[in-house]
Amino acid sequence: MRASAYDRRFVALHWLLALLIVAAFVMGLVMVELRFSPLRLRLYNWHKWLGIAILALSLARSGWRLVTHRLVPLPPGMPAWQRAAARGTHFAFYALFLIVPLSGWLYTSAVGVPVVWLGWLPLPDLMPLNKPFGEEVLKPLHSASSYLLAALVIVHASAALKHQLVDRDRLLADMWPWWPARKVA
Repeated sequence: MRASAYDRRFVALHWLLALLIVAAFVMGLVMVELRFSPLRLRLYNWHKWLGIAILALSLARSGWRLVTHRLVPLPPGMPAWQRAAARGTHFAFYALFLIVPLSGWLYTSAVGVPVVWLGWLPLPDLMPLNKPFGEEVLKPLHSASSYLLAALVIVHASAALKHQLVDRDRLLADMWPWWPARKVA
């Protein structure tokens, strides 16, 4: 691995989180549209399990990033507004990686639905039973922050593709393990 590339474990964690986030989002869209059934209950459980996994992996990734993992420099000549947008997007990602699963966990706690991760590890309620607060505040917060995260994912992926295919600065190659990484001065 070249010095210009991200650590392969960091890249793998990036793509694992991306896959889990997309799966949880799609599952959330599907489950709320289903009539009450065993499938709907399974999807709700799986959605919660994914949320807890996303939260745990995001905390690990944040700690790793803050303590030991430096960012690869952005391509030279990138306009200042794009650099600021990249920094802002990444800050928003890290915030939403925590807000989305925590708001979901808080919501289930508030409405009295336990979280039992993978069906065997009961997790504590994060707040006492308060159904009105859960339904009126936490559920809309979880939904809105989920849609915001989905929109940010689309913007992020579009920007990465623009850099790779239009600007040809090979920025995407740093996080795409099948392409050779770009050379960094």
